[in-house]
Amino acid sequence: MKFPWESLPKMHGTRNAFWLIDERLGQSTDYPAFARAVCSNPATSADGVLVLSDAPGFAARMRVINANGSEAEMCGNGMRCAARYLAERGAGDRFSVSTLAGPIACEIRERSGEWAIAIDLGAPRAPRGERELSLELDGEVLRYSFVSFGNPHAVFFVDDVKSIDVAARGSRIERMPEFPEGVNVHFAQVVNARSLRVRHWERGVGITQACGTGAAASAVASVWRHGLATPVSVEVPGGLLRVEWERGDSARLIGPAVYLESHTFDLPVLQ
Repeated sequence: MKFPWESLPKMHGTRNAFWLIDERLGQSTDYPAFARAVCSNPATSADGVLVLSDAPGFAARMRVINANGSEAEMCGNGMRCAARYLAERGAGDRFSVSTLAGPIACEIRERSGEWAIAIDLGAPRAPRGERELSLELDGEVLRYSFVSFGNPHAVFFVDDVKSIDVAARGSRIERMPEFPEGVNVHFAQVVNARSLRVRHWERGVGITQACGTGAAASAVASVWRHGLATPVSVEVPGGLLRVEWERGDSARLIGPAVYLESHTFDLPVLQ
C-alpha cells in the first residue's frame, strides 16, 4: 500500500538530506523501520526522516528520526527544510514549530533560490557547568566544549580539520562513558576572527555534510574559548551556515533549504 499522497519530498540543508512525512495529509508508517530501510538504500539514501504533525499553537510539530531509527531531540538543518515546506503551505514568514527540544521560532528571510531561513535555537547551555572539559582517547587527552541546544554536542578544536579521521574518532567518542546518551561530535578549525571550518559525526547517523545545531554549538564554543565575533560564518562540507549569537541571548542559525527530489514508497501505512 502506498502513502495516500503521490510522493514524499526529499530536501536538504547544506547537503544534510531528509525525507519528509506529513501526518496531516494522512501519511503514517513505522518511522524507525522506514528510516533504516530508505536511508541505507543507495537509491533513496538520506541522513534521516522528518515527521510533521499537528500541534496546537504551533505551525506544526516536528520529529527527527535518524538514519539508524533512533529519534533526535532536534535538527537545525531539518528544521529549515520543514520551515520552507510549512511556509510554502501558508504558515507565513514567522512561525514556531514544536520539537522535543522545545519550541523553535522560524523566520523566512529569503524566498528565492535556495531560500534563507533563520531558526532560533534558544540560549546555548553548558549542562556540566564548565565550558572546557577533557577526555582521554588512546592515551591522548583531548579538550572539548560540551554545548546543548536540547541535543548534546562535543566540540573539539583542531589545527586542521582535514587531518582528522572523523569516522574513527567520532564513532568512538559518541559512545564513551562521558556521554551516556551519546553525543554529536564536531571538529572545528578557527579560520579567522569571524569564521570556522567544521566537520561532523552525528549521533545515530555518522559522518554528515552538515549539522545545523552542531554548527551553532561550534560557533558558541568558538566565542567562549577563542573570542570569535558574531555573526560567525561556519563552513561545513555541504556549504556555508551563519550563526548569530550574543552572550546571554538566543542563538540563530541561518542557512538554505532546498528540494532535491520526490519519491513514492511502497511501504505499509499504519492506520
